[in-house]
Amino acid sequence: MPYKIDFLEDGRVLEWEPAASGSEATVVENYTPRFYVGYQSPDAPADLSTLREVYEQHPDVVGVDRLNRKPGFRRTEEPVLAVDVNHVGRIVPLARQIRQLSEYPVGDLACFNIDLSREFRYCLENGIDPIPATELSTLRLSVPVAETSRDAYTEFSVDGDTVTGSAEKILTTVQAALEDTNPDILACSTSEIIPTLYEMAAATSVEDFTLSRWPDVDYQQLAGRSTYSSYGRVGHSPARYNVPGRAIIDESNTFFYGETNLDGVLNLVSRSKKPVQELAWASIGNVLTAIQICEAHDRGVLVPWNSWRHEFYKPMGTLHDADRGGFIFAPEVGIHENVHELDFSSLYPNIICTRNVSPDVIRCECHRDRSDVPELDYSICDKRGYLVDVLEPIIEARDEIKADIRREQQGDKPDQDRLDELEGRSGALKWILVACFGYQGFSNAKFGRIECHEAINAFAREILLEAKHRLEAGGWHVVHGIVDSIWVTPDPDVDDENREDLETLATEITDCVEIRLEHEAHYDWVAFVPQCESDAGALTKYFGKVAGDNDFKIRGIEARQRSTPPFIEDVQRDCLDRLDATRSPDAVLGRLERAIDELQTGNITVERLVERNRVSKPLEGYSQNTQNVAALKRAREQDLAVHPGQDIEYVVVDDEKSSRDRVALAHEAIESYDASYYETQLVRAIESVLSPLGWDRSDIRRELSGERDAVLNSFGATNELS
Repeated sequence: MPYKIDFLEDGRVLEWEPAASGSEATVVENYTPRFYVGYQSPDAPADLSTLREVYEQHPDVVGVDRLNRKPGFRRTEEPVLAVDVNHVGRIVPLARQIRQLSEYPVGDLACFNIDLSREFRYCLENGIDPIPATELSTLRLSVPVAETSRDAYTEFSVDGDTVTGSAEKILTTVQAALEDTNPDILACSTSEIIPTLYEMAAATSVEDFTLSRWPDVDYQQLAGRSTYSSYGRVGHSPARYNVPGRAIIDESNTFFYGETNLDGVLNLVSRSKKPVQELAWASIGNVLTAIQICEAHDRGVLVPWNSWRHEFYKPMGTLHDADRGGFIFAPEVGIHENVHELDFSSLYPNIICTRNVSPDVIRCECHRDRSDVPELDYSICDKRGYLVDVLEPIIEARDEIKADIRREQQGDKPDQDRLDELEGRSGALKWILVACFGYQGFSNAKFGRIECHEAINAFAREILLEAKHRLEAGGWHVVHGIVDSIWVTPDPDVDDENREDLETLATEITDCVEIRLEHEAHYDWVAFVPQCESDAGALTKYFGKVAGDNDFKIRGIEARQRSTPPFIEDVQRDCLDRLDATRSPDAVLGRLERAIDELQTGNITVERLVERNRVSKPLEGYSQNTQNVAALKRAREQDLAVHPGQDIEYVVVDDEKSSRDRVALAHEAIESYDASYYETQLVRAIESVLSPLGWDRSDIRRELSGERDAVLNSFGATNELS
């Protein structure tokens, strides 16, 4: 089966399959992609003759058939037009022309199977599984950040070996590596490497330079760069390029390859039918949608171009009850000894599968008088929903992989390569399962429905409350719980002999709710951090010492934040070690004092002080002179393109300034840093460690200056955690 499909301008398609001497292409001359046109509503008249006449006369249309297909999961087969096109690039323009036909009222017609990515469409229409039959070879190409603004590189890395010098030297090195390895995959630090190398070749005497395996085409641009917003977060999508015969992985624009590995990517290739190159740049939702489209295709259901699912009518009271998330218990601020964490395995996906929550069966007409969803009284049809068929194999596969990981880890000589493969596959499936719930409430989801989102939350709240009540009845005290996790300690008011075994309770709860409750971890102690401006507990900020291990579980505090400099992270982790070893806030403050001394004497290398922050808007869009603005000004002066949604890395050199001199970019030659600024960041990080004990930033400052007040002195003298 081909792992890569290329589309030429003349309509031909190249199917690439791995071979012993390098991948070989099969040329397909007669590929005619297809899209469909039907009516938006099943009640609309089925006269499509005028549209058929228009398409039959169009030069880009190869053929038009009148077929019966299902326009949706809740609809039966209806008449639609199947339009065959001479090139995959003509589908969207032809679909848009429908809106110009005055014979059909606006909104009456609907288009299907329009915005499928090219390679995925080809595999879907031709029944191709694009998983490679043999291992794919990879060549990595990268450039330093400072080089990305140049028209010609002077420093370049080929598979980790750095080359400096003239364009001719770099191009010759790249060409030699291509000939030696003949890679199936080009992993590039940025996609702009591809056009830049060709521009360098055109400006030099290097002849016949090409990255391509096909003699007539060097490279193609598939999409330009763009900025987008998703859930209030700005993201950036760089331009995408294609090289015939080789899959391109842009490391600056890949989620699954970055979060897992090639094994994880290939696992999803087999499930989604999206070839390696498309899977690498795809988002979680994009891959989940592809898996759903495969299921829809198997059921004879067409894929809508635009989502038009209306929300079912709800009384005001139901709207109020439905507009809630998962259940969350307010954490008890402080440090708790002997804590056990219990997690429901893949709670939301398992709710979908065990409760049959799916867009095609929620609030069905055939059972409208039933109240299957707690609190909301929604009905769920007895017919098996398509979403169950999508997720159940993924859940089962991940459970099997996790079992394989445990067996490998418990063996006499664990195979690290095998473990890496299993971890990659498990991680890729985890992200699909994480996204499947939220995607049901996404307005642009092809097959989502908000009622599914609401029903899943309602079931989750009921399940977590059931677990809480049973654990408390068994002699355990709940100190925190959030959505699918619950933390408990032995109830001090219950004698040990009257307290039920935790594993037995977990098994009982599992049997009751039909979703496995697993003992995730045992902690010597767990600290829940208060909110910044309140004594209430922060829901997702905590840290704890894993029992029988030297490891900590950390969530929400600076050591887990992507913007935190390595030095700050290291000091915070050291302070956690000292807190665990000595049970003394004084030991933590002692480590903080030494860290401040290191800063003030200039003993910290600037590489350990680099901050990484995301740019949310163009330079002109900022109204305040923030550190990001200063960094963007420096980047612009150096002709470095930093777009909204991308990261920028810098060191703060003088935080008192508001100009570009406030920071220095990470790749610059930096001679000094603002010790006072980083001292403030250190104090904030240590506040997170000591805040469960009642200390805040001002208390830490007074202690450092030797001005501990009487209350703090009395508290510190106990020299123990409470």
